[in-house]
Amino acid sequence: MIENSAAIIGTFIVYLAVMLAIGVYAYRRTSNSSDYFLGGRSLGPWPAALSAGASDMSGWLLLGLPGYAFASGMEAIWLGGGLLLGTWLNWLLVAKRLRTYSYEADNSLTLPEFFANRFEDASKLLQVISAFFILLFFLFYTSSGLVAGGKLFETVFGLDYSIAVIVGTLAVVSYTLFGGFLAVSWTDLVQGLLMAAALVIVPIIAMQVDGGIGELFGALEAKNPELLTIWRDVNGQPLTWIAIVSLAAWGLGYFGQPHILARFKGIRGNNDVPTARRIAVIWSGLSMAGAFLVGLAGIIYVDSKLGGSLGDGETIFMVLVNALFNPIVAGILLAAILAAIMSTADSQLLVSSSALAEDFYRQLLRKDASQKEIVMVGRIAVIGLSIVALMLAMNPDSTVLGLVSYAWAGFGAAFGPTLILALYWKRMNRNGALAGILVGGITVVLWKQVSGGIYDLYEIVPGVIFATIAIVIASLATAAPPATVQARFDSYRSKL
Repeated sequence: MIENSAAIIGTFIVYLAVMLAIGVYAYRRTSNSSDYFLGGRSLGPWPAALSAGASDMSGWLLLGLPGYAFASGMEAIWLGGGLLLGTWLNWLLVAKRLRTYSYEADNSLTLPEFFANRFEDASKLLQVISAFFILLFFLFYTSSGLVAGGKLFETVFGLDYSIAVIVGTLAVVSYTLFGGFLAVSWTDLVQGLLMAAALVIVPIIAMQVDGGIGELFGALEAKNPELLTIWRDVNGQPLTWIAIVSLAAWGLGYFGQPHILARFKGIRGNNDVPTARRIAVIWSGLSMAGAFLVGLAGIIYVDSKLGGSLGDGETIFMVLVNALFNPIVAGILLAAILAAIMSTADSQLLVSSSALAEDFYRQLLRKDASQKEIVMVGRIAVIGLSIVALMLAMNPDSTVLGLVSYAWAGFGAAFGPTLILALYWKRMNRNGALAGILVGGITVVLWKQVSGGIYDLYEIVPGVIFATIAIVIASLATAAPPATVQARFDSYRSKL
């Protein structure tokens, strides 16, 4: 338990009150499913960029990534570099096109709905299967955030892990339930700024305590020179091509993340995309660099102050904050972890609830459901999904990075190749899209069950490769898409 927790508790309460106030305000502006799931497509560049970044990075930015750098040193650059490149390419290649095409395709609100409308799938099989994979992988993704919340409240307040997870879950659900997309996006703007500030301030102060960045790297070299190389692990063994590709390949996942893609669809207009892209890339670069330095500074701090032992490396950010700052400032900085957790878990719950409400309930049960009914179903789904994710998060031995990596690969492989080719390839048809989603998602699930040799490769790589091949083969082996589908594709391209 962190000392002086009374002041930190007060800071947390104030923070949660502000987030709930934003949720209530957004609730008053939410009148239909378009408002609830996409905010009426009204996001400016700042909330769009920081909401995409904050919902992307989640608790792993302040727990998982610093923990990985703490354990592996400079090897973590492969992971951070891949993610930064993926962020830039996603905004460059997908944002404007998806914003335009999703509106052209009957104002599609969800990713499964976009696929169904893009290929005029009357059977709705494409939409239902897409929604199934969203629910499957988001349960793991959301549970990773709840695990992070459990570690936060356990470390800060000394709560039992199970109780800590429940407290974090209630905090996330409370304002997601009422405000929907606007509440999520506006709170993400605040949370994104708080996360970036914390990840800049903490390593700067930590390095000053150690004498500066030069002294930090000197101490790391003296402790273990292997911490400062990107080509060998901490034991001096050369990194294999499988290890390097697996780390860098995290960047491939961006093209298929429904909670990030929802921000692209919610942008106010295409003219806002370039500004949003610059904001997003700068924010991501600063945040990941800060997280990386937190892990490195933590190595020296733990070595000199804690005898070189730390039970859970993913708590290094919290350990440094408690050691270096007074309780009030520490409370604000630790609230950044809560911000990271909430900003992603709320987005994941919202996308999952939209999949249940729009893609299952409306398509399979109530095609004539009213807007009010759909929003109500979405809110009920938020509660139900959070309960399932909570059950998955109850294992205290779960790691944030491990849970995120599985869900990230699942989305990247199932939806990434399908979306990219849907936006760029006119000849692609419904059968190709269906093959890509099935092959990509199933490959990740099966690859994860095997280990050793080539199977140690991060499952997103074979998933993306096999899904792309499946899309091309299935599309070319079957009839070309109908003339109406091709005409809509031409219309969308003309509006870019």
